[in-house]
Amino acid sequence: MEKRIKERYNEAVLNEVISRYGIASHQIRLLDGFESFMYEFQRGGTWYILRIGHSLRRSPDMIWGEVDWINFLAAGGAGVSRAINSADGNLVEVVDDGYGGAFLATAFEKAAGRPAWEVGWNTGLYENYGTLLGRMHALSKGYRPGVDSCTRPQWDDHIMLDIEDLLPPDQTLVLERFRTLMLHLQALPKDRESYGLIHFDAHAGNMFIDEHGTITLFDFDDCNYSWYINDIAIVLFYKAMAADHTPEHAQEFMTHFLTGYRQENSLDPRWLKEIPYFLKLREIDLYAIIHRSFDVHNLDDPWVARYMEGRRQLIEDGVPYLDFDYESLAVYL
Repeated sequence: MEKRIKERYNEAVLNEVISRYGIASHQIRLLDGFESFMYEFQRGGTWYILRIGHSLRRSPDMIWGEVDWINFLAAGGAGVSRAINSADGNLVEVVDDGYGGAFLATAFEKAAGRPAWEVGWNTGLYENYGTLLGRMHALSKGYRPGVDSCTRPQWDDHIMLDIEDLLPPDQTLVLERFRTLMLHLQALPKDRESYGLIHFDAHAGNMFIDEHGTITLFDFDDCNYSWYINDIAIVLFYKAMAADHTPEHAQEFMTHFLTGYRQENSLDPRWLKEIPYFLKLREIDLYAIIHRSFDVHNLDDPWVARYMEGRRQLIEDGVPYLDFDYESLAVYL
């Protein structure tokens, strides 16, 4: 989280937020959060999630656009955590921070089940995973924002992708690789069947799985307009990382994931050849975000340290994030 946001947050802000949601102070507890302050709370015997972000990252209109899409997906039967209203009937509550900005509070139904790493993956869950993303993409084709001013950004909007600002200026070759990649991606065609609103971060850490194998996705903070294949590539990005980038695991996972996906959405197999480019974009983006959020010379987070080991050289040398024949997956799509 940005230091300037942390410095503006205090107990008075929290108390104002919980009063607007009718939450008793003894019924709320702090959770871990990377870009926002996250809590869980109980009301009427039901558990919910409270997120408090800041206008330095997202405008009120952007947050409203996020929750509007979430509730559209929920109404369409997609497994997502629905946004709920405050006591005054608002999906977004705005609290002045005293410095010319505002904290933005939203609340959601808490997803049923447990984290994926506690449940354990199997081929049936891989298929359910694909079915969920396929349903979301199919629904997105018919989505229109409830308010015109509350449209989510495009994938390459500066608020979503600010790699050039985050990386140290001496990383000239990484920046060169990024700029070349952007020229390729920005030239890709866009149409209703391939391009729409996507989650953009649908990895296993942003979902719970219940005892029936039903997956519920949450944390839509980064949702934006992009290619549906980008959403699929990001899913594969984190699955590959968890499996040490082995082609065998990618084959098993994608076979079942795409089998589920095609049950809900049709995507032209020609998009499979773009997966390596979107994997590289996420690789560089994550590399840049870590430079912003961590001391890269003294990493004490094991996950981050593992990711960053040799990462600069891999990017500079143009090494594929995952060496795999993606077009061979066309039979499953």
